[in-house]
Amino acid sequence: MDEFIILSRQDLRAAMRFGDYVEAVADGFRLLAEGRCASPVPTQIDVAHGAFHLKPASLPRGPGYVAVKINGNFPDNRARNGLPTIQGAVLLADASNGRPLALLDSAEITLQRTGAATAVAARHLARADARTATICGCGAQAPLQLAALRHVLDVRRVFAWDIDPGAAHAFAARMAGETGLVVEPVAGLREATRVSDAIVTCTPARVPFLGLDDVPAGGFVAAVGADNPAKSEIKPDLMAHAIVIVDVLDQAVVMGDLHHAVAAGAMRAEDVHAELGQVIAGTRPGRRDDDAIIVFD
Repeated sequence: MDEFIILSRQDLRAAMRFGDYVEAVADGFRLLAEGRCASPVPTQIDVAHGAFHLKPASLPRGPGYVAVKINGNFPDNRARNGLPTIQGAVLLADASNGRPLALLDSAEITLQRTGAATAVAARHLARADARTATICGCGAQAPLQLAALRHVLDVRRVFAWDIDPGAAHAFAARMAGETGLVVEPVAGLREATRVSDAIVTCTPARVPFLGLDDVPAGGFVAAVGADNPAKSEIKPDLMAHAIVIVDVLDQAVVMGDLHHAVAAGAMRAEDVHAELGQVIAGTRPGRRDDDAIIVFD
């Protein structure tokens, strides 16, 4: 293969800014809504101590491109093997002739893409006057999720909650130092979320913890953590009463909090208001009511 490119995490960080990911993700969602690219349902391969996730997509740029991401997700990897939880790569190919073009570190792309999706969703779905946020889950994804909200909203006060209080305190201290914002660790989730305009859930939870009584009128919730069928963060009652907007409907019904709400009989796939790409493209409305609760799954 001639001119095959390999880009590490460090290479990607040097080449891409967060804003570049935000605009690329917005463009990708719009193209998908317009039927100009493909994003098939991911495949999961379970193994002894984790799972592999395979996610393909196409993009109509230049000759056309196809990318396939394969991530290994091993929750106990650091303790067992001294390795990261998520490792993997993205293979990029020329869609016109099948020629492999590049191999990219997928952990960095996954991290940035997840944050970028939150930024795009908040831009279209959060209230413009949102000033207070709660980050639920203070692990590796949390700093970028806060950066995502700040990229599109004038966030001035932040609450940090984690099942591990030490993680919440560490995250709060780090973010307060880096951003100059008031960042408060909290022991009780509801005391924070009830006074928050924007809430991000980025945990590995398998039992939902955020319900209707935890979210104020007009709240925006970005449900980030449920990236496989076993994970769940949003209780079915919240999903049933909120305006639900998903990234890709075919994926959300098999993995994500929509999947669990449908299984619980709280809602149907047909109850989903829109895909995010439809909102970006203007074919479906986003926020129309300042009092509406909107969940992005």
